[in-house]
Amino acid sequence: MTTLVLHDYFRSSASYRVRIALNLKGLAYERVEVSLIAGEQKSDAYLAQNAQGFVPMLVADGEAIIQSLAIIDWLDRAHPEPRLIPDDPMPRAVALAQAHVVACDIHPLNNLRVLKYLKKDLDLNEQTRDRWYRHWIVEGFDALEAMAGEGRYLGGDAPGIADCCLVPQMYNARRFDVPVENFPRLVEIDAACRELEAFQRAHPDAVKAG
Repeated sequence: MTTLVLHDYFRSSASYRVRIALNLKGLAYERVEVSLIAGEQKSDAYLAQNAQGFVPMLVADGEAIIQSLAIIDWLDRAHPEPRLIPDDPMPRAVALAQAHVVACDIHPLNNLRVLKYLKKDLDLNEQTRDRWYRHWIVEGFDALEAMAGEGRYLGGDAPGIADCCLVPQMYNARRFDVPVENFPRLVEIDAACRELEAFQRAHPDAVKAG
């Protein structure tokens, strides 16, 4: 049986995605907290395994896998049920496009290292940084709202990779006072996801409390 160790930070949305995926797969894993605030991701020991110095990092039987979507893809290959990424080419493309709206277009502009750069290097005040943060979420959510199908989840009748990405981004949106009510399908899908134990156990508050 594969031993899984997840190096993550409780509030990292990329880590949150992977926790959801692991829970949906019903996989047991050990969690190692890597404090981004304390800079633990830049320690020599961590960089020796993950040259980018990011979270999450999943170690499977001693082999390190980085980047949240790569980790979820590996999980789908190594533990195929339930599927999070469809096999059929067109549904697969749709699911990955939805996931990439969050993981490639929203999140990289709003992660902690970017916010620190805006503050420390560009000397932007908190109000301006928060406007920046909200702008990119709204732009991405506008597209994702239009891309959402009629199913209970972004993944259709069962949650998939796009839902693993959506829920953490909705959590961040609410933290930064984004008017999520302007995206009724996303709110509906997020609520359906958060009814599931796999999503509840992955929530930052649940992880921090644990």
